[in-house]
Parts: sequence; structure tokens; C-alpha cells
Amino acid sequence: MTKLRVLVVGTSCSGKTTFARSVSETCGIHHIELDALFWRPNWTETPKAELRERVKHEVARGEWVLDGNYSYTQEVTWHRATHLVWLNLPFLVVLWRSVKRTFGRMITGEEMWAGNRESFRIAFSRNSIIWWVITSFRRRRRRYRKVVDENLYPHLKIYEIKWSSELESVVLDLSEHVRSPN
Repeated sequence: MTKLRVLVVGTSCSGKTTFARSVSETCGIHHIELDALFWRPNWTETPKAELRERVKHEVARGEWVLDGNYSYTQEVTWHRATHLVWLNLPFLVVLWRSVKRTFGRMITGEEMWAGNRESFRIAFSRNSIIWWVITSFRRRRRRYRKVVDENLYPHLKIYEIKWSSELESVVLDLSEHVRSPN
């Protein structure tokens, strides 16, 4: 049986982590969240070389689902993966999610990674997730469109998700992969 190794990519606030958790729970495989490996206390970034090494260690496991878009980890993950799930949701959907998520986290004080929390100051700065969605959406879409259209990773089974209603069927398909020999 082929081991299941799933990459979940897409713009910020497209639902990568939520979807990856669902795959992890349904399929019984390890979940790797790149943001959790990247962010240190006080919104300090992990150096690129160190993050690559941490990711390399994580993907050495048999089966996993990994969510995130750090391009400099791609050399470590994409060739090991068996499936790619591209959450290619409409811009207004992810923009709305970024606003809702930011203000929700500010109100609840929810801890994110390494003790970091959303703040009013960050939410209205160039470091905000809202601003990041606005400035990175088209670039990410072009990047993954090229991967799909040019078949840059022919060994990957690719799912392009355009609507949240498609997610459940992809989780079910991936879980079938775990249950049946290839």
C-alpha cells in the first residue's frame, strides 16, 4: 500500500489547517502545520534553513498531511507527497474569512502559535493577515495554477477545490486511499 502524504496549499484563510486537521483525524495520519513550526514567541520568524530542517524531520514519518505555503520548504515536501489539495476559493470568501478570523481572535484572545495573539495594532498594520490576503492572493493563485496546468509534479494526485462544499468528498476520497491497497 502506498503511504498517504498530502500537501494542503492555498492562500491564507482558505481553510488549510481546518481541512488538514479533518484529513488527519479521518485518515489517522500525522498533521504538520507549517505556521506552528515557523512562528516563535513575539511573532519572531524561524530562520529558513532551520525551518527546512524541522520540516524534513516531520516529513520523514510514514504518512502525513501538511498545510502551508512556505515555498522554501517545497524542495523537502513536494517530491515526497502523494496528493496535493489546492484550496482555490474565491477572493471575497478568503477576504471575509480573514476579517472574521482576525476580529474573532482579537475578541477572544485566542492563542495562536508560540503564545502569539492577534492584536488591534497588528490587525491594522502591514503585518496583518487581512493585508497579507489582499497582497498575496493573486500571486498564490498564479503559482498553483502553473503547478496544475503545467503538470510540474506528475506524481501528485491533485484536487483543486473551488468551493467549501467540495471538501467533504475529498476527505472521503483520501480516506479510501488509506483503506484500500494500491
